[in-house]
Amino acid sequence: MSSENKNIVVLISGSGSNLQAIIDACADGKIAGSITGVVSNKADVFGLERAAKAGIANLVLSHKEFESREQYDHALINKIDAWQPDLVVLAGFMRILTPEFVQHYKGRLLNIHPSLLPKYQGLNTHQRALDAGDKEHGVSVHFVTEELDGGPVILQAKVPIFAGDSVADLQARVHEQEHRIYPLVVDWFCSGRLSVGDAGVTLDGNVLPENGYAND
Repeated sequence: MSSENKNIVVLISGSGSNLQAIIDACADGKIAGSITGVVSNKADVFGLERAAKAGIANLVLSHKEFESREQYDHALINKIDAWQPDLVVLAGFMRILTPEFVQHYKGRLLNIHPSLLPKYQGLNTHQRALDAGDKEHGVSVHFVTEELDGGPVILQAKVPIFAGDSVADLQARVHEQEHRIYPLVVDWFCSGRLSVGDAGVTLDGNVLPENGYAND
């Protein structure tokens, strides 16, 4: 691994399809970094198999073994830091993080959320978009702050909503975009092109608008 390559740690809770997209992009040389570790808060999830198959160190740290959210996040920090991460990527990690955790990885903690933020923070985003009669939906990659799904947006991808769409239809369309844009943003960070500060998110020296990089 070259000295320029960044260490990436990925946190998951499930099947790890976004993890796989990042694994594949790293293998194809599309990300200036490599995944040094994967942590799941749940055992027996397919994402752990994906990591193992790719030869990536992985472990389970169950939140059920800790009395408080703070204790869990403190233990999680210790596990993550053993892999010396330059970047921590949340890929379907279904935990609300403590301020201590977020501050520890400030400026190097990414999340992907299945909506066009600030719309539909939280859960059940596809159903909520359908219920609202929206004509479009999508996905956002953002830096993580203490506010749930409230950190500054880096990049969004939009998908159309068609009459008769089910949640599964919409989810599949959004997933396809997730797997395209998350590895791209990870590479921007690992390549030194992306950062966040008091002025907001900066890409190639330019401060991005509130809804992130204008890609359409």
